Amino acid sequence: MIEIIEGFPGNVVAVSATGEVTRDDYEKVLIPAVEAALARREKIRIYYELGSRFGRMEAGAAWDDLKLGVRHYLRWERVAVITDHDWIRHAVDVFRFMVAGEVKTFRMDESREAREWVASPIEDTKIPLS
Repeated sequence: MIEIIEGFPGNVVAVSATGEVTRDDYEKVLIPAVEAALARREKIRIYYELGSRFGRMEAGAAWDDLKLGVRHYLRWERVAVITDHDWIRHAVDVFRFMVAGEVKTFRMDESREAREWVASPIEDTKIPLS
């Protein structure tokens, strides 16, 4: 199951996953939330929490996740994945290249830091011309 987490800025789609995440969860909850946010902004951020009650993701949901990521490749500004599941952290590292923006994983006890990071301004790293 995927549920929207309230209390984030408008440029952040925040969700929590518990139990089994299904294709239906993606099609009825996550994809509409992402599409609505992208209709209002050029780029968005994702806060994705997969806690101890998260069990697994069915194949259809994984496929929808991949399609969503590719379809909006240049529109992801930041993605925070919060989990204590090592296999998810490793999967994020493997597929990090599929996100043009910044991607960072956090442990569950770092959720406050993850919330601050995903909502914080991105520092301008341009070198000033002399």
